[in-house]
Amino acid sequence: MELSIQHWCTDNGARVFFVARHGLPIVDLRIAFNAGSARDSTMPGLARMTSNLLLEGTADRTASEISQALEQHGARAQIRCGRDTADINVRCLSNRVHLEPVMRTVGDCVGCAHFPSDSVDRIRQRMIAGLSQEAAAPMEKSEKGFTAAIFADHPYATSPGGEFDSLKAIDPQRLRSFHGRYFAATNATVTLVGDLSREQAERIAEQIVVRLPVGERAPALPPVRPLSARPVLRLPFEAEQTHVSIGGVSLSYGHADHPALHLGCHILGGGGLTSILARRMRRERGLSYSSACKLTAGAAGGRFQMKTHVRNEALSEALSVVRASLCELLEQGPDTDALELARENLLGSLPLQLASNQDLLEQVAIIGFYNLPEDYVHRFSQQVRTLGGEDVRAALRRHLDPDLMATVLVGPQPVISLVG
Repeated sequence: MELSIQHWCTDNGARVFFVARHGLPIVDLRIAFNAGSARDSTMPGLARMTSNLLLEGTADRTASEISQALEQHGARAQIRCGRDTADINVRCLSNRVHLEPVMRTVGDCVGCAHFPSDSVDRIRQRMIAGLSQEAAAPMEKSEKGFTAAIFADHPYATSPGGEFDSLKAIDPQRLRSFHGRYFAATNATVTLVGDLSREQAERIAEQIVVRLPVGERAPALPPVRPLSARPVLRLPFEAEQTHVSIGGVSLSYGHADHPALHLGCHILGGGGLTSILARRMRRERGLSYSSACKLTAGAAGGRFQMKTHVRNEALSEALSVVRASLCELLEQGPDTDALELARENLLGSLPLQLASNQDLLEQVAIIGFYNLPEDYVHRFSQQVRTLGGEDVRAALRRHLDPDLMATVLVGPQPVISLVG
């Protein structure tokens, strides 16, 4: 479970994390910039639109030429932009004939993005269409409402996909300004996994960031603040079921209680049909086919979320069951069987999270970006292995207060207006 991670900095200050894996002639690369939607400020969607345009043209090449330059070497490039990071992910053959031209192309795109007006308009329309689709989907409405309810005025409350008005107002100059500020070497973390020697990895890392300015690291985000009340957000949506989310803010990566809290949440609503919520909501009462609990972490804090969707006439009973299940776990802790089942499930899934190069890239990139210890995965598994029921209960009680959690209901107005 221990990973052999090598790390260093490029000449212009980008941090590099590398794991050699020689089973396949493949290299997976991620460049993660501290340039996610938490940096949007007053212009929601700015970070994601900037990211979406990185492969759309440079001063020397059009989007079509860039696409052809990658395809002729069998390379694939994908872009993601969440709340913390803007990522460029590349998969390529490790043979130098293919790898080096691909890395030159990606390096040019990342460092010299041109933001042509026709591409800006096309990406804008695509993002606006995405917002329209979200508005028509109850699950997406619930997710958006829940995030806004728990993060309030924190930068994490901003939706990465933006808002209709802000997307219409973003122009190429704003995009260039955001790119110039955040797409800098000292604000970048490069992760490499695959069929490379250390010498080759160093050369590739230099190649990929050579066009970036040294720049400055983005300032730390303010920590998320726990809720001070129990807000209920009701979002009308005509459907035969109501979507429910209950929860609040949680821990950032690296907190000492994270393994215990993670195990507790797994007992409550992870692990498929064996969790407390699945058993009570589905098997015992037939209220819902799908009930879950999820714990996520970020640089400034994370979120704890219980969610389900139930037929409208059962909403009141479902809310009572979900809330009572959490309170019971906080008061009594997990029983031995539930603890061991969740522990076995979590530990059994960890090797699968490192099985492929891309899985391993995901884990090493998290370790690098969030400044976690190199043996983070090993430490996490060891802690999960030794936690007792009282350890889990104590951690849950330290960080979760049922009286200070948000509830988001997405369903027909007459239904959601009667409960809270």
